[in-house]
Amino acid sequence: MGPTRKRDLAVAAVTTAVAGYLALLLLYRWFPPITLWTGVSLLAVAAAEAAWGFYIRNKINDGEIGVGSGRVHPLAVARSVVIAKASAWVGAPVLGWWVGVLVYLLPRRSTMRVAADDTAGTVVAAACALALVVAALWLQHCCKSPDEPPENADGATD
Repeated sequence: MGPTRKRDLAVAAVTTAVAGYLALLLLYRWFPPITLWTGVSLLAVAAAEAAWGFYIRNKINDGEIGVGSGRVHPLAVARSVVIAKASAWVGAPVLGWWVGVLVYLLPRRSTMRVAADDTAGTVVAAACALALVVAALWLQHCCKSPDEPPENADGATD
């Protein structure tokens, strides 16, 4: 299992943004209101992953990976990588969706009151999705062994 490539996440986000925008052209009138709280749950997950990343990184740097009291089990680190990859792959399309919604709403703010009302919640949701992607990539980075070789531009190791 290799590191998650940012290019692949960007493709997923852009593809979802385009598909979301096209869907909104037909379906926006049936959408429920978008509040400021719509995407905040993603921010909670992002904060937890970022904090766990700092914790894991400190344990790895201190050499406290292994079995025993006060140490982090290597399987916990491996599971953290899996969670990080999954979160990145969830966050990228969700970010794309909210960007597509935002692109739909921004030009319509002056003519549709509902679009103006939904814009703030959409910006918050997009920012929370971006925070999730960044936190997931951070956690994945933190789970690397200190002697692990650096990545090439395409995400493969040397």
